[in-house]
Amino acid sequence: KFSKKFRTKGMPGVSRYLATFKRGDYVDIVVDSSVQKGMPFSFYHGRTGVVFNVNRNALGVEMTKIVGNRQLRKRIHVNIAHVRKSRCNEDFLRRVKANDRKKQDAKLLGTTATVKRVPEGPKEMKIVKAAPEDVEVLT
Repeated sequence: KFSKKFRTKGMPGVSRYLATFKRGDYVDIVVDSSVQKGMPFSFYHGRTGVVFNVNRNALGVEMTKIVGNRQLRKRIHVNIAHVRKSRCNEDFLRRVKANDRKKQDAKLLGTTATVKRVPEGPKEMKIVKAAPEDVEVLT
């Protein structure tokens, strides 16, 4: 269930423990089977949550769990070895920075910037022309 990949066996490296986490960060829970302390239950393996508490060796992670027809907010404490920073909101943060830059440039020019995402929409119209002798009717 939690077996490690080929040539990745053994204890985790030092950089895993040196990563800094703050409250509000998105983290992925990925169980490292070589560290049994602070190991979350298998349901939480591969889940993404938000850090709500930071301890010396562990992080408090909050996430939702669907039970029946409702969503429960679950809070668990997980050893740092079983947690890594999530990239789930990278694109959102990049877009926020770009939009702020657009707004700033537009303010200097005295115009308004449109920062809303616009769907692609339908493709452009095309007219297909063919000579009457090229048209072949299949019966």
